[in-house]
Amino acid sequence: MLSTVVQASLLLSLVVVPAAPTTAPPEPAAVPPPVVTVCDSYCDDRDPALPPGAHRSRTRPSTTAAPPAALAPVCNTHCDGRDPALSAGERVAQSAPAGTRRVALHFDSTETMGWAVISGGGQGDSVWLDRSYDAGGTWQPKVGSTTTPAGYGGWRTLMHNVDDWAGLRVGLLRACGQPAGSSTIACTSWYRTTWNAWDRRTAAATALMQRYNPDTGLFDTTGWWNSANALNAIIDNARVSGMGSYRYAIARTFDLNRTAWDGNFINEYNDDVAWWGLTWIAAYDLTGDRRYLDTARTGADHIHRYWDQTCGGGIWWTSSRTYKNAIANSLYVQLNAALHNRLPGDTTYVQRARNGWQWFEGTGMITSSNLVNDGLVTSTCRNNGQTPWSYNQGVPLAALTELHRATGDQAYLTRARALANASTTSSALNPGGIVFDNGGGGDVPSFKGAFVRGLGQLNRALPDRPYTAYLTRQADTAHARDRSSSDSYDQPWAGPFQRSDAARQHSAVDLMNAAG
Repeated sequence: MLSTVVQASLLLSLVVVPAAPTTAPPEPAAVPPPVVTVCDSYCDDRDPALPPGAHRSRTRPSTTAAPPAALAPVCNTHCDGRDPALSAGERVAQSAPAGTRRVALHFDSTETMGWAVISGGGQGDSVWLDRSYDAGGTWQPKVGSTTTPAGYGGWRTLMHNVDDWAGLRVGLLRACGQPAGSSTIACTSWYRTTWNAWDRRTAAATALMQRYNPDTGLFDTTGWWNSANALNAIIDNARVSGMGSYRYAIARTFDLNRTAWDGNFINEYNDDVAWWGLTWIAAYDLTGDRRYLDTARTGADHIHRYWDQTCGGGIWWTSSRTYKNAIANSLYVQLNAALHNRLPGDTTYVQRARNGWQWFEGTGMITSSNLVNDGLVTSTCRNNGQTPWSYNQGVPLAALTELHRATGDQAYLTRARALANASTTSSALNPGGIVFDNGGGGDVPSFKGAFVRGLGQLNRALPDRPYTAYLTRQADTAHARDRSSSDSYDQPWAGPFQRSDAARQHSAVDLMNAAG
């Protein structure tokens, strides 16, 4: 007997199928699936003309979270758990009410340790420390937690370290408490000792290093090119303040990221390549390690491949060759002039720098009021009239200062002074006398750092130091109005402080470095 399936098959074979029409309807065109670029802190979509594969690093350092061992006791000069009675230099950072009790954070800056105290209560009141190694983003909870014993009106934790020197982790502490039988928990703000934070320059740099990720060699909460500027700020801080505690970040960043993107800190953005090149020149100046200078030179040679005669010269912003802008070309001038100043007998890089500035000056990107707009309209080669961001004012100052050093031509400093006079007196750039870039996103918070860094370089090159008062005003205002308890800074230096990240923070470090 035939199975039901076979019978059905035979019946279908007897069905007469009508002939197909002589003209079949066209098949729909194949639609390729959309290309999805998964973005994280290593993904970049600033230039949509770039192919998706150029938006992220081909080789990335590990982003593995800190191992559980991070919860183990920390040992620096002393190990966690030291008796506060042994402290020789006690100070109270802050206290906060917890119902009828009071919670206070105490420090011994000499021993770089802190402890928490609860007072005004009785048996069973809880007190502890929280410790953070990422600027208060996350924390180890209830470090040293203890309770007030019977017969006492207050109690304290043992002393715990703020930093973990062996783990290269820069920390903060806060004190917390909870009255017995209450659901109320009160904590102080985040603070640290004055170790590696003895003035506003070193305190700002140490707050920036709280965002340095020793596993990736980059700064969390910001992007690739911003991390170059953040490391440059740390290097400059070591030079001007004498604090060498964070020099380890130079080699660590280099070793962990040398193979990222296209290798040697080269990616599809010529301004990014130049930012890293200038950072490695700063590293070379501080350490004397030739590999940093050689890497900067490799980057400069790569960028030069994007110089052509469209609009009479200049380099393209990215490998898409769609835009010639101010920041990439002023960085090109600065990087090449800086290389010449460190390569005895060079003639190539200084000529590139000269040619770059001559072209830049003639493009019309510098307005009649001596402010620098963002770039050129490619089809007309005219100023596009876009925002005169602060970094477009500052990098030409550094470029002209390096060119003067390279050539001895006083005209470069004269031109730089005219540009600096315009940017430091512009009411649009300096509302209320304090420089501000009106924009957000991941890039803009870094702009002011590059501005004051370039202005500071020019100021040091001029015998009358004409911009010292301006830089001091910016730094005094930011320190007074735009600073958290842990010496973090926000984007508007006129305040108020709301939040910080590594881009905002490096700009503040650049400011404190420049102001002195």
